[in-house]
Amino acid sequence: MKRKGMLNSHITKLLADLGHTDTIVVADAGLPVPDDVEKIDLSLKEGVPSFLDVVQVMKGEMVVEKVTLADEVKRNQHVYSEMSSLFEAIEYTSHESLKEQTYKAKAVIRTGEVTPFANCILHAGVIF
Repeated sequence: MKRKGMLNSHITKLLADLGHTDTIVVADAGLPVPDDVEKIDLSLKEGVPSFLDVVQVMKGEMVVEKVTLADEVKRNQHVYSEMSSLFEAIEYTSHESLKEQTYKAKAVIRTGEVTPFANCILHAGVIF
C-alpha cells in the first residue's frame, strides 16, 4: 500500500503513464464521456467529491502545463474564481469545443459536482 499521496490506483497509473501534452479531463457529473475514452468515476452522490477537491488533488500529483476551461465557467463564479487562483496558465474555449477535446483525452475523471460548467482539461507538463 502507498504511504501517502494519490490512493486511487486507476488515477495513479494514469498519471505514471502521462507524457508531455497528454490531457486528463476533470468533469462534473453531467459531462458526456466519449465511448473510447477511459472514465474514472469517483462520484458518490451529488457534490461528493466536488470538482474543486479533485482538481486540487490532481494539481498536487501532476505537472500541469496549462488548463483549458469553457468560457461559460465564468457563469459559475465560485469555480471560476477558485480555478483562477489555482492556475496561472488558463486558456478558454467554448463548452462545445471543450466537449470535442475530451475525445483526445487519456481519461475523464467524473466527480459528483452538480454545478454548471465545472469541467477542465489538465495538460501534462514535464518535470525538467
